[in-house]
This record gives sequence, structure tokens and C-alpha cells, in this order.
Amino acid sequence: MKNLNYLIFSIFFCVVTSFLVLTILVTPAYALNYNNRTLLEVDFSNQDLTDSSFDHANLRGSNFSNSNLQGVRLFSANLAGVNFEGANLAYADLESARMTRTNFTNAVLEGAFVTNGKFDGAIINGADFTDVILRPTIQAMLCEIATGTNPTTGRKTRETLFCD
Repeated sequence: MKNLNYLIFSIFFCVVTSFLVLTILVTPAYALNYNNRTLLEVDFSNQDLTDSSFDHANLRGSNFSNSNLQGVRLFSANLAGVNFEGANLAYADLESARMTRTNFTNAVLEGAFVTNGKFDGAIINGADFTDVILRPTIQAMLCEIATGTNPTTGRKTRETLFCD
């Protein structure tokens, strides 16, 4: 009987300990809400911000290089001078965002919503715009500066913009 009680206690202790360790070590990634915030020159590089929201945020000069921003909302955000080099912006909402002098070098924007975005002075070397719907005037402007091949997708920037 003594051995049986010890065995039951040992099993119970192992189960509870395992549960606590997994709860502490395996915390889920939650989408963050940065709506309407002023976050000037903040370093968000190399982070997983999947499905986070930055609607109407002022992110001027911030760094999102090599971050996973898939499905992120940047609706009407100020992205002037932001660094998105190597970032995954697939299916992101960049509608009405101000992207003046923004660096999209080698970024993946596949399927992003950018219809009313402003790209004055943007750097798009190696960016992938597959399935991104742009106004014809913005598309023509981007085609004038489009160069390179995206190292992640292997697609040429000019081809993803339908320049040729």
C-alpha cells in the first residue's frame, strides 16, 4: 500500500510539474495593439509581430528589419523613414499609410493592402509586390525605381509590379 501511494504521488507530482513548466516555457504569441501610439525610432527588429495592430500610429524612423509582420495592420500609420528591410509584410494592411523614404529592401509584401499608400522616396530594391493592388500612378512611380530580386521568394521586383 505504501508503494502504491508513493507511485500515485510521484505520477501526480510529475504531471503537475510538467504542466507548470510547459505553461511557463511555452507562452503563446499574442497580437499586440499599438493603435494611435507615438513610437518614434523604436527598435522592433527581428520580432514576430504577426497580426499586431498599429492603426494610426506614428512610427517615424522605427526599425522593423527582419521582422515577421504577416497580417499586421498599419492602416493610416506614419511610416516615414521606417526600415522594413527583409521584413515579411505578407497580407499586411498598409492602406492610407505614409511611407515616405521608407526602406522596403528585400521585404515581402505579397498580398498586402496598399491601395492609397504614399511611397514618395521609398526604397524598394528586391521587394516582392506579388498580388499587391496599387493605384496605377503609384505603380508607375514604383516601376521607375524597381530593381533587384527578392532573396526569400526569388521574384524580381519589376515582375511583381508588372512593370514590363
